[in-house]
Amino acid sequence: MKLEKVTSAAKDGERRWYDDACGTAHALELVGERWSLLIVRELMFGGRRFGELRGGLGGISANVLTQRLASLEHAGIVRRRTLPPPASAQVYELTAWGYEAEPAIQSLGRWAARSPDHDPTLPFSPASMMLSLRTMLGTGGSTSGASMTLRFVFGAESFVATLSNDALPVVRGDGPSDVVVTTDPVTLASVIYGKRPVEDAEAEGSLSLAGDRAAFARFVDLFDLPPKAVVE
Repeated sequence: MKLEKVTSAAKDGERRWYDDACGTAHALELVGERWSLLIVRELMFGGRRFGELRGGLGGISANVLTQRLASLEHAGIVRRRTLPPPASAQVYELTAWGYEAEPAIQSLGRWAARSPDHDPTLPFSPASMMLSLRTMLGTGGSTSGASMTLRFVFGAESFVATLSNDALPVVRGDGPSDVVVTTDPVTLASVIYGKRPVEDAEAEGSLSLAGDRAAFARFVDLFDLPPKAVVE
């Protein structure tokens, strides 16, 4: 196959940081700016309004978020859509190609979690927690034969995760479930990855568990953080 050399000038707004044909180099041109990849992460479970995106990204300014969304839209990763009445609000959502970034984000997350400097107790968003569960599923034990539906409620945000056939699809919203966990992302991480007793979080008032407690215990056993890398 003959490779076509691109000789025309870059499109308006398109960055060329590296004179390098490597796909990794171009990936950094697409999502390598600060916040860009985290915006993609926040959109993995459906469209979000500007304010909702900013709320999930602690520390980002409105101006920077506007710039990053414009860049991602220009690259074909994100698109804007107006919700039908009565909402009539504008949301940002991933394109079909944008959603294909999930395996790359998961691989990067698994790799970075092995860093000796990784601190799992820092704040993070509900969407980040849900993506973490999809990323780390099966790291603590086999998912073979496991089947259950769980609803995670983080304040105004709710997600339904369905464990079946070694997969964990997650959608925003409410729905029937075997287990309902009402908490915050950091507390949930302490239970799932830190193996903190559920009863301890309940006594503290940071977690409420309803439904099949045994099923949730089995769910927790499916996860673990990878061992830290040995840095020589």
